Amino acid sequence: MAPSDDRERTLEWVERVATFCGEAWGLAPITGRVLGWLLICTPAEQSAGEIADAIGASRASMTSNLRLLTSIGLVRRRTRPGERTTYYRIEDDAFEKVVRQRLASFAAFGEIAEEGLELGGEDEERIRRIRSAQRSIALLTQRVR
Repeated sequence: MAPSDDRERTLEWVERVATFCGEAWGLAPITGRVLGWLLICTPAEQSAGEIADAIGASRASMTSNLRLLTSIGLVRRRTRPGERTTYYRIEDDAFEKVVRQRLASFAAFGEIAEEGLELGGEDEERIRRIRSAQRSIALLTQRVR
């Protein structure tokens, strides 16, 4: 396969990641492209400029998107001694960390739902809705243990 074909296939895959991230997670397409690129790029650490050039984005758009991906724990930023450039990479265990954080937040909501049962009083419809949320949360959290 010619290098241009390989690059085209890579960018098509990055676009598929972007589409998934938008549809499933509500992320902006550019955020999904950054994530997709960082999952597949070589070298694994890239500057904002390198990422922008690779995915055809403006360098200005990189700041907020990289900040978002860093804040949710998918991307790590670092500098190298003697350089002013910041580099970004996907952490090896990034998705595991994010999944565990999300599960912990579901578990915390489960505790809030328990309090909601007390507010439900004798209203069966309210209780049914809260119990449904509790069952779903329990199902998610039990599968991971």
